[in-house]
Amino acid sequence: MLAPEQWVAVRLSLYVALLALAGALPVALLLGWVLSRGRWAGRPLLDMLVHLPMVLPPVVTGWLLLLLFGLQGPVGGLLWRGFGARLVFTTAGAALATGVMTLPLMVRTIRLAFDAVDPGLEQAAASLGAGRLDRFLTVTLPLAAPGVLAAASVGYAASLGEFGAVIVFAGDIPGRTQTLPLAIYQALQLPGGEAVAARLALVSLTLALAGLAVSELLLRRLPGRRRAAGNGVAR
Repeated sequence: MLAPEQWVAVRLSLYVALLALAGALPVALLLGWVLSRGRWAGRPLLDMLVHLPMVLPPVVTGWLLLLLFGLQGPVGGLLWRGFGARLVFTTAGAALATGVMTLPLMVRTIRLAFDAVDPGLEQAAASLGAGRLDRFLTVTLPLAAPGVLAAASVGYAASLGEFGAVIVFAGDIPGRTQTLPLAIYQALQLPGGEAVAARLALVSLTLALAGLAVSELLLRRLPGRRRAAGNGVAR
């Protein structure tokens, strides 16, 4: 159905999405817990900053990443001068841009998962002498695990469709940064490329639907969702 170079774009999309998920999920887990359980003055500001990529145009997010992580940027320049490493126009850079764009989606889902955990269970564990880390690892995280996995699946699915930030920060380099959306865009620029774009779009649609289906199945296992469903039946 696809030419070899088009399968390269599909495989690269899966790989970039995996890298983005590996980098963004731990950050999303920490931020989701802080926003759910934290009670401090700066929490609304942190909440706005975390969700900023959802309301900014993706091209602007890519440009901001370019300012920060480009070879002349404060972070990118330090990496280049100190370690000889660069992110701009690389596969790792594509993963960084993708991770930044999907982070708010994962944080939002993980926060809702933590909100669904009964705080009384954590208080009971605390009364038995469990520390904050013990309570998180033995009570909160296991109960919120379906939501965390749902966040990972929806984040992975969203990563496969990221375009704007990637093309600005990482470029459109076949075999290195040309992911599935960029390959679709390139096909549409060529005469008679609509058929190729349609086949690539079908692959993209299939992957996205699979990710959303897995996410919904996992979200149904959250304690809060089960209680809500039970109350709805009772009413």
